[in-house]
Amino acid sequence: MTQDDVLGYFDTLSNWGRWGDDDERGTLNLITDDVRLAAAQAVRHGRSVSCAWEVAVPRDMERSTTTCPCAADMPGGENLPAAFHADRRWGFSTERLGLTFHGNTLTHLDSPCHLFWDGTLYNGRPHSLVDPATGSAWADVTAAATGIVTRGVLLDVAAARDVPWLEPGQGVFPEDLEEAERRQGVQVRPGDAVLLRTGYGRARREGAENSGFTQAGWHASCLPWLHDRGVALIAADTPQDVQPSGYPDVLMPVHAVALVAMGLWLLDNCDLEACASTATELGQWDFHLTVAPVRFAGTSGSPVNPIATF
Repeated sequence: MTQDDVLGYFDTLSNWGRWGDDDERGTLNLITDDVRLAAAQAVRHGRSVSCAWEVAVPRDMERSTTTCPCAADMPGGENLPAAFHADRRWGFSTERLGLTFHGNTLTHLDSPCHLFWDGTLYNGRPHSLVDPATGSAWADVTAAATGIVTRGVLLDVAAARDVPWLEPGQGVFPEDLEEAERRQGVQVRPGDAVLLRTGYGRARREGAENSGFTQAGWHASCLPWLHDRGVALIAADTPQDVQPSGYPDVLMPVHAVALVAMGLWLLDNCDLEACASTATELGQWDFHLTVAPVRFAGTSGSPVNPIATF
């Protein structure tokens, strides 16, 4: 694949206008009521696992904590009803937390407005719709306010290659995806979420994670495969794109083409080790996936805790 081939994906894989000129949901439109009903049939054992990393506080997050021995002593407590002042037995704690969720650490959802290409957002809108003060007026995370509920399929490419994890800089190609399908006895269907395991979670736990901006992940050649299969959401245990991408003028082709051209939502930095071990134990590689972003108005994504139920 040449760089021109990748640049051509902005046209050949475009979903602009597919669901109407005013569409902000992109590939989430592929998750129909029938798809959600079918996803429920993937619950065959009733076991749930998280696909998110725990957020270290305060390492990954700013924190301010207030504790009061009595609720009546809280700031503004003088405005509470008299009954609160009379009851001195219960107190409370509260936190003010702040975090930057985009990046290579926290598990988060990217909405289509997260990236622009040539100054343009998904479905042909100008990037000026994203205002530094008020946020995005187009394709922000509230387009997924009802949640993302669909069938998830874990493709364990590390296991398919018979390695504990992919090394930084190793890309995942369509043939890897199909080999994982064959090995696991599962096939990706329209409306599915595809979760890619490179084994990075194991590497991170065993102290083998890399320190530079080099990582395993989706190669750009997977984009037509994802488009043809009708995938609604992709996830990975890395920040998605293999780095380096191999294309000097398209540094993050999966992010750029997926978000801007396809309207394909992304789940970055998942922890897929519990999901993979559960799938191996149960012999089941599909599951009911629930992703519930916080309804942050005008934001380009949200920290999330994806739940896979087998």
